Order: sequence, then C-alpha cells, then structure tokens
Amino acid sequence: MSPEVYLVRHGETEWSLSGRHTGSTDLPLTAHGEHEAAHLGDRLGKIHFDAVYSSPLQRARRTAEIAGFSKPQLTTLLREVDYGDYEGKTTKEIHESRPDWELYKDGSPGGETPEQIYNRALDFAALAATVDGRVLAFSHGHFLRAVAIAWMKLDIAAAVALYLDVATLSILRDDDHGRVLAVWNAP
Repeated sequence: MSPEVYLVRHGETEWSLSGRHTGSTDLPLTAHGEHEAAHLGDRLGKIHFDAVYSSPLQRARRTAEIAGFSKPQLTTLLREVDYGDYEGKTTKEIHESRPDWELYKDGSPGGETPEQIYNRALDFAALAATVDGRVLAFSHGHFLRAVAIAWMKLDIAAAVALYLDVATLSILRDDDHGRVLAVWNAP
C-alpha cells in the first residue's frame, strides 16, 4: 500500500479564535475545541492507522487524545512554526509595521525562516513516506500547510494559498499521478 497521510489540525483555542499567531505558546483547547476533537474522533475511529504522530504541544496532543488516539508518537517535527517576535500577534498587527509581510515568504524575526519551515516539513513528509499504510498526524495550521506543499514538492511560497480551519482533516496520497492533495480542510 502506498502511503496515505491524514493531517488533522487541532481544535479551537482562545488564540485561534482571535487570530493570534500561536507557535510555542502552549494553550489548551476551548470547550468548543474539545467538542470539535470528539467529532473528529467519530470520523477517524472507523479507520485503521499504521502510525499516529502528534506535535508535543497540548492543543494537538489533547485533540489526539479526545479523538481516541491516547498514545500518539510525539515528534517535534510537527510543532507549529516558530513565530519568534510575532508570537501572540495577529497578521493585522504585523501588517501595521510590515504591510507586505507573508510568513512563507519572509519568515518571522527571531523565529523560523521559510527554508527552515520547508525543510522540517520535508523531514516529516519523508518520515510519513516510510510507513507502509495510513499515517495520522495531529499538528498546527501553518505547519500543516507546509507539509502539504512539501509532500507535493512545491515551492514553500505556495502554502499561502492553502486555507486551513481548526479541527479539520486533510489527506495526502501517493498515487498514479505522484504525490497529491486528495482532501483539504474537510470539517
């Protein structure tokens, strides 16, 4: 069986509600975020996974646990982008001083560069590709966009075109057409 990678963005947090960039700040899920995680479990519980991974941050780990995956393999490869000086800021706030700023083009001062984000995404894609079967990964919005782009071997700047809600499911496949994005941002 060719690898099939299921990507899950964690449930809602207070900062995802307000649009604040949440990299290393280890926020819990809101009550609604926990409800969203349970709904994901209803969908994912019917599928056999050969490997389950999660970011070590509690919002991703807790989403995995509530969804029925209590012992995912934790990997820092799946942590959210390091926003450096932009941690906790909204894009609107950043644009007040840098109107043309874009994460996947400019990176974040004191944080990760686009190249670092892409290389980490490539590393996770390579890890997932070693699994003969289905992989499930619980992670974060900006990083999962980078994983999808790395899977398809596109330029990291293309990640800006992928919108990803909280508590959504996306699927990457390796098929007759090569590496493809089979499902994106499914509630």
